[in-house]
This record gives sequence, structure tokens and C-alpha cells, in this order.
Amino acid sequence: MGIIWTIIIGFIAGIIAKFIMPGDNEPSGFILTTILGIVGAFVATYLGQALGWYRPGEGAGLIGAVVGAIIVLFVYGLFAGRQRRAI
Repeated sequence: MGIIWTIIIGFIAGIIAKFIMPGDNEPSGFILTTILGIVGAFVATYLGQALGWYRPGEGAGLIGAVVGAIIVLFVYGLFAGRQRRAI
């Protein structure tokens, strides 16, 4: 049941992040949006534990997942923009 909740929260976080930070070269589709949110949750959990906001074993919530997904979108935009200009 935990994996299903992770997928649901990841999808919601990915949708919110894409709504907050729209762009032309962002990943789209159900699967990529869900992966974006899940990766964002992992990023937020790692950064939160490194900064002392979360204890070991404690994960980021929805807001943390959204912030992590926005960070992932920003980094993705930097790399996707460089590849597009190089062609």
C-alpha cells in the first residue's frame, strides 16, 4: 500500500510543480509527471535530512515533494536548454 501512496503523492506533486513552473521543454504525460514527483520527493527527503529538517527514516511530505519536483524541473530545464541550443 505504501508504493501506491508514493505513486499518488508523486503524481500530485508533479502536477503541482508543473503548474507552478511551466515550460516548453518539460516532461509530459502521466508516467513522466509521476516520476517527476517521486524523484522530487527523494530530492526533498535527501536535502531535508542533510539540513537536519527530517530525521533518518523520515520522508518529505507533499509540500517537500513539490519543492523537490520544482528543483528537478529547474535542473532539467537547464540541461534540456543546453542540448536544444547545441543542435
